[in-house]
Amino acid sequence: MIALSLEEIASVVGGTVEPERSADVVVSAPAAVDSRRVHAGGLFVAVAGEHVDGHDYVGSALAGGAVATLASRAVPGPHVLVEDVVAALGRLARAVLDRLVAARDLQVVALTGSSGKTSTKDLLAQVLSGAGPTVAPEGSFNNELGVPLTVLAADERTRHLVVEMGARGGGHISDLTRIAPPRIGLVLNVGSAHAGEFGSRQDTARAKAELVQALPAADAGGVAVLNADDPLVAAMAQVTGARVVTFGTAGDVRALGADLDDRGRARFTLVTPEGDAPVRLRVHGRHHLANALAAAAVARELGMALADVAAGLSAAERVSHGRMEVVERADGSIVVDDAYNANPESMRAALEALQALARGRRSWAVLGEMRELGAASADEHVAVGRLARRLGVDRLVVVGDAARGIHTGAVAEGAVDGEESVLVPAAEDALVLLRAALGPGDVVLVKASRAAALERVATGLLEQVAT
Repeated sequence: MIALSLEEIASVVGGTVEPERSADVVVSAPAAVDSRRVHAGGLFVAVAGEHVDGHDYVGSALAGGAVATLASRAVPGPHVLVEDVVAALGRLARAVLDRLVAARDLQVVALTGSSGKTSTKDLLAQVLSGAGPTVAPEGSFNNELGVPLTVLAADERTRHLVVEMGARGGGHISDLTRIAPPRIGLVLNVGSAHAGEFGSRQDTARAKAELVQALPAADAGGVAVLNADDPLVAAMAQVTGARVVTFGTAGDVRALGADLDDRGRARFTLVTPEGDAPVRLRVHGRHHLANALAAAAVARELGMALADVAAGLSAAERVSHGRMEVVERADGSIVVDDAYNANPESMRAALEALQALARGRRSWAVLGEMRELGAASADEHVAVGRLARRLGVDRLVVVGDAARGIHTGAVAEGAVDGEESVLVPAAEDALVLLRAALGPGDVVLVKASRAAALERVATGLLEQVAT
């Protein structure tokens, strides 16, 4: 974060400095909403949430190195008092970003999509770092808190700012683009995630299209990077004034000769208007091919040479936890922790990646509920079970009654109930089963919506061998 006094911060956010003698206190490090993750010299943002009130942790934040707090009521130490902390945080981020763009020509890229946002963000940030200092969010910081916190991590050295934008309804992305106006907007896909909140895929598409609608016009440098293989995304070219660049099978940026190695990692020839270059990804799963093409399309728009883009993609590693995190145990078995989140599209991608990794080994899929699918939930769970069976998954362990449809679908597709597909009440039961039955060389995928907390299964399997 650029250095700002509390007096400057108060002026920007419409707040008051308390006590008044603290006006000259300077914030020189990024902001944080978690008192355990404050930065020395940083700003603690005291958000009053549904279950936790940040104001109760100001003392801990100051002890951890924060020099001041953004708060909505009086707290210990120097603070800027505002009516709405979240709104004030957004105003502060916008002011800092405007200053950096004007003074340093900071390039802002925003991306959205129903799935793959965080993985693509991680790939893109690593590629762009080869061309200059790059700031991107940690994990899935993509809402009204995550976006401004990402912006405030940028400083005078930052050349590229990558912002992930999520939405749980119409208007959300528009609000985020007002905090962090992008020059380049990337839309990955429109899927079934959060269908229960949006209403339909068409409603989801309208919400995602808010990103490209917020871009500058083509003659002002605006660029919309769109997935040519997703009709709902490709159609967004009609609602933006920005120049359109596409990626995908028939996109401006595409892949030739794509296949997977024995660990399920894609290798292909990257094809662009500037020429071709070989790429060998280090991340697992065929679905990362589209993510890599998206990242390449953005990087070339930011002036990177083709050879550097290909080299950056080939060197990029998995960054965020719980997303196709592949770990080999001492006994030769492989645990794939993809338990951070799940929807029908990501379930398909993960199951396909599992079978690519297995290749002659026995495969296990430990699957839990996919949340927020609305009226389609029951059918979508059954479809996942059927798909797992058709793909040839050897053993299916379905966790929790809310995911029962996955087991039902697998059995309907011919799986032997209680053997090839098993329904267990909780994660602990799945772990007991796997600890007893997982054999050397087996490959096990663990995946569900985050609320199911199936990462406990992956962690338990790795601890079993470690101890």
